[in-house]
Amino acid sequence: MSSGIQIKPKTAVQKIKTSSPLPRSVEPAIKPQPKPSDKLNPKTIDPFSAYSQPPSTFAAIYAKGGIPCRLVHGSVKHRLQWECLPETVPFDPLLVTLAEGLRETKHPYTFVSKEGFKELLMVEGATEKAIPLLPRLVPVLKTALAHSDDEVFGRGLDALVQLSAVVGPSLNGHLKHLLTNLSRRSMHKKFREEITVALEKLEQYGGKATVAIIKSKIPTYCSIFS
Repeated sequence: MSSGIQIKPKTAVQKIKTSSPLPRSVEPAIKPQPKPSDKLNPKTIDPFSAYSQPPSTFAAIYAKGGIPCRLVHGSVKHRLQWECLPETVPFDPLLVTLAEGLRETKHPYTFVSKEGFKELLMVEGATEKAIPLLPRLVPVLKTALAHSDDEVFGRGLDALVQLSAVVGPSLNGHLKHLLTNLSRRSMHKKFREEITVALEKLEQYGGKATVAIIKSKIPTYCSIFS
């Protein structure tokens, strides 16, 4: 005899309930797209970005208060405000640190390093304080003069002339290390006149002995005394 129990086939609703749940689709994380301004203004850094590069040595020292001056924004032009009289500030290591800052390419480090270097060399007794630092200053200036950024090169050239005006013939013994980069840059018409003027200043401050040094690296140079 057949059993009185009948097995009913599962309805469509029951099949859906008993079937294993479908995995939810995981939406991929949306990566932030680069802004057009990132290409137009590569010198601007987002300080909150996880991909920001670590600060340079000069930037780190500046952030910790190791540079005793700050930028003051003016309506016409900027200026430096010193925390103490520049005459009382030790040149070692501040002058070298400011020279290293000449390689910076971002504000406010560009202005602070350039203006700070110039103003420190203007204080009374700067000659006696700067001459002992020449063995450390010259390699730093050489790096700035070899930089691919034209503005960095310009700041390095200005600093070299300013240093020459203060230390005079004492720079002659180190001049050869700096002239190679000037010789290369002078091949470009863009810098030729600027470099010529700088070389004339170096000769003026360094004396007639400077001519032979310059001509050993830049034979086409014409002395201001000729």
